[in-house]
Amino acid sequence: QVQLVESGGGSVQAGGSLRLSCAASGYTISSHCMGWFRQAPGKGREGVGAITLGGSTSYADSVKGRFTISKDNAKNTLYLQMNSLKPEDTAMYYCAADWSHSWYCVMSEYEYNYWGQGTQVTVSS
Repeated sequence: QVQLVESGGGSVQAGGSLRLSCAASGYTISSHCMGWFRQAPGKGREGVGAITLGGSTSYADSVKGRFTISKDNAKNTLYLQMNSLKPEDTAMYYCAADWSHSWYCVMSEYEYNYWGQGTQVTVSS
């Protein structure tokens, strides 16, 4: 049974930082693409970024230069380091696994097969 469990969310002031974690069980994150998504109240789910089997990353323009995705294959854990946070980053953040892509990740939520329950990030101005 695949489980993805996010942690590390919270409330922070604008300009601050948070580090989200996504611990996986029943699934090897090193083998396929892993992604981070977010959903703000009243809005659709937005792709934040993804990391390939080889560790290459891609990001949405809105977070490029501020957010960094990494993974620890030994711990089977995915991370999202978020710096210079803005109020518009406020959302529920989800990690997701795409077992059909490995060397090239796509940022469509429909490509991702497994999802965590989410962790809330709130950024105040």
